[in-house]
Parts: sequence; C-alpha cells; structure tokens
Amino acid sequence: MGLSTIIGQQNKDATGKPLDSSMKKSIERLRTWDSRSQAHSSAERNLRQALSEMDKMKAKLSLSDSVIEKAAYIYRKAIERKLVKGRSIHGLVAACIYAACRNTETPRTLDDIANGINIRRKDVARCYRLVFRELDLKIPVADPVKGVSRIASIAGLGEKTKRKAIKMLNKAKKLGIVAGKDPMGIAAAALYLACISAGGSKTQKEISIASGVTEVTIRNRCAGLKKLL
Repeated sequence: MGLSTIIGQQNKDATGKPLDSSMKKSIERLRTWDSRSQAHSSAERNLRQALSEMDKMKAKLSLSDSVIEKAAYIYRKAIERKLVKGRSIHGLVAACIYAACRNTETPRTLDDIANGINIRRKDVARCYRLVFRELDLKIPVADPVKGVSRIASIAGLGEKTKRKAIKMLNKAKKLGIVAGKDPMGIAAAALYLACISAGGSKTQKEISIASGVTEVTIRNRCAGLKKLL
C-alpha cells in the first residue's frame, strides 16, 4: 500500500482541517519519497523478470555468460532511460539479447531470438531499433565468416565446403559486397554456392533451415556472390 492511499491529495487532516504550511511541506516530501520508492520497486521487479527470461534464453540458444551479461547491462540502461514503460518485457529482453549478440559478434539471427522467446520477428526488430536508437549503441560490423562454422555444423557440411565459402566471403569483403547486409544471410548464401560448386546435394531449403535465413534471402545474396566462384 502506497502513501497516496493513506494520505489524500487534499492536504487536510483527519478532521478535515487544512494542514499548515510546515506540515504540507513534510507531507509533500513523504509523497515524493513514496513515489520514488514505488517506482524503484517496480523497476526492480521488471529487472528480475527480465533476468529470469535471459537465463532461459541462455540455455535455449546456447549463449555465453558474456552475451547474457552484456544483454543485462543494456536492459538496465533501458530501465534508466524509461524505455520499459508500456512495453513488452519479452520484446525488450529479445532486443537486448540480439544487441548483445551483435556486440560480441555471436552469430544469432533475429529469427533465432524470436523463436527462442516465442514472439514475432518484427516485434524483436522493432524493439531492437528502439534500443539501438535511444541508447546510442555502438555495434561493430558483423563478420559473415563467423557464421559459416555454425551453419555448416548444423547442415552437416564438410571442411572443404567451409573453406570454399570462407574464401568467397573474404573476396566479397574486399570488394565491399557484404557491407550493410545481414551477415548470416551472406554466410548462408556462400555455403550454398560452395556446396553446389563442389557437387554437394544440399538444397536451399536445407541451408535455410540450418541458418535461420529465408530461402528468398539466400537466393538474393547468391546473386551477388556467384561471380566470385
């Protein structure tokens, strides 16, 4: 029960008489302290729930301690900037984890994050844009080469295919082809092209499932990489 439920806003005592100026000042101070206390308590509850969700996501997505620590740091900053008010905890948790993955160059897609916390991809993307803009996050340019091993492992592709894909990506980086593009999409396309050039039988659908990138994205990225084969 907050102070506001005990002491009304009329500034009168129990008998209905107006309070003197000294007492009014004391009551106003108490109201201010009570308001801050309630806000602080609400923020703490919000943070506890967010950290609990992050712990679940850590297990689901096999994330490192450093990623979760970074995500928690970003979430605390979001609380300080009052970004959590009126917004879904799940959406902001997902956004902070995605930002932490980008910051630490951990290869996870928006789809990975959205599926892990069971919300829509576009909701994660919207919250990420908010957090990125309002907190002025400094996110390093992601290297698609770092996504190759993860996708190849899930898809069951061999070392030869991985090496060919990495060689292709290194050429693409020098030519500026990868700039501004989703790193996992570029990595998936490079692996698909490397696979078919080596006579492999993996389909775009199989690479799509392994990478969490749509077949449409893979096809679009392949168009820019084919000339590097």
